[in-house]
Amino acid sequence: MGAHPSPRSPGAGGTPTAVPPVGDPGSGPAGGQSQDGLQAGLKNRHLSMIAIGGVIGAGLFVGSGAGIAAAGPGILLSYALTGLLVVLVMRMLGEMAAASPASGSFSAYADRALGRWAGFTIGWLYWFFWSVVLAVEATAAGAILTGWVPAVPQWAWALLVMIVLTGTNLVSVGSFGEFEFWFAGIKVVAIVVFIVVGALAVFGLPPGDHAAGMANLTGHGGFLPHGPGAILSGMLLVVFSFMGSEIVTLAAGESPNPVQAVRKAVNSVIWRIALFYIGSIAVIVTLLPWNDPAVVKSPYVAVLTSLDIPYAGTVMDVVVLTAVLSCLNSGLYTASRMAFSLGQRGDAPKSFATVNKGGVPAVAIWASVAFGFIATIFSYTSKDTIFQFLLNSSGAVALFVWLVICFSQLRMRRTLERETPERLTVRMWLYPWLTYATIGLIVFVVGYMFYDPDGREQMVLSVVAAVVVLAVGLILDRRRPRERAADAGTAEVVERA
Repeated sequence: MGAHPSPRSPGAGGTPTAVPPVGDPGSGPAGGQSQDGLQAGLKNRHLSMIAIGGVIGAGLFVGSGAGIAAAGPGILLSYALTGLLVVLVMRMLGEMAAASPASGSFSAYADRALGRWAGFTIGWLYWFFWSVVLAVEATAAGAILTGWVPAVPQWAWALLVMIVLTGTNLVSVGSFGEFEFWFAGIKVVAIVVFIVVGALAVFGLPPGDHAAGMANLTGHGGFLPHGPGAILSGMLLVVFSFMGSEIVTLAAGESPNPVQAVRKAVNSVIWRIALFYIGSIAVIVTLLPWNDPAVVKSPYVAVLTSLDIPYAGTVMDVVVLTAVLSCLNSGLYTASRMAFSLGQRGDAPKSFATVNKGGVPAVAIWASVAFGFIATIFSYTSKDTIFQFLLNSSGAVALFVWLVICFSQLRMRRTLERETPERLTVRMWLYPWLTYATIGLIVFVVGYMFYDPDGREQMVLSVVAAVVVLAVGLILDRRRPRERAADAGTAEVVERA
């Protein structure tokens, strides 16, 4: 079944358009089909687990050591500030998504609120980001599986997991949801068990031998051993591990009750971040000295090993592999739905907006996975050149996405209040002042990345990529009025004939 193009906003710099009607805000699409033409095959339990597990990326398990090394125990403040930023951005996105669920989420809202150029640019940058993530996660999965079965080369494992998860995404959105339900479930259980066991050890209960107390938080150079500036350096290292929280707003459009799903996910984001990120990191820096080499290398394994948990390394390998597969599964889904939305709006080939018999955008999935395959090949053949360039040029996309969400919400909120205030079932707090404050904080982080030697290259290349995509969007936007005029002229000639 083909999808029909949605109403368009005006060209670059145009005024915001009215938000398209979505029917009764409290009800979902009828007949098992979403408003975008996709199959509404995600159940409430799927969306609940996608929302919960979406904030638990593989970066939490394998990348948190670098943040701890950079900021010491002060990394807790880095996670808290970044988490606050995500909570505010998610509240804004939830306001728009609850009012008008769409497969393109923030890209579609930017299109309506800011202009076609904005939706085009942020949509393609987001697709680029997740397509590169596919290669990163496939490579990571291959490395873990090769450690278990050395006879099979790493590239073969990477290829296998890509094929399997591509197949599940092609079958139906329900199969994606089922895989993600179990992947996310394993991650959630692992983190909760880790926090409970660690908290018991902090207070001297089994499996710990003695109470750790607060000694590791204040010793070894103090809570901020590298000074207050390290909090910002820590933010740069952890900010991108939060990417994925917004996936539920894309997935909600393929559920029976998208508005309820969005509202529930947005309202729960605070405790999810507080528990999974801040809670688990607090256990690590409380139980062990922040400058312990084992903590820097693999903080979660270091804690389990210190508590004499048998097979700690193997246990964490299983958890990390699950997190990697979950991220790959979600990344393929997210990239394909963004490509589908771009195709619907005429910003990508029309074939991207078609769905197969299972109600999934097969062409968009294949296009996304093809780019992922190419990037995976580069991760083996040109790891320090082409692949590193892809990583750096997509690294700051999260910040760009958050900025666009903020500006879109500023304008879309005014349109909603004027035309359909009854659809504001989720509201941004202290609008518009808290939105302005969030924009200021994001701009500050962007500026600090330019200042920080470790973040400068990533930010510069990401800006270059954004400028290139923006230029293409503006050029296409200027051509479209002429194309529409030419089509109208041709239609008039045919009608006269």
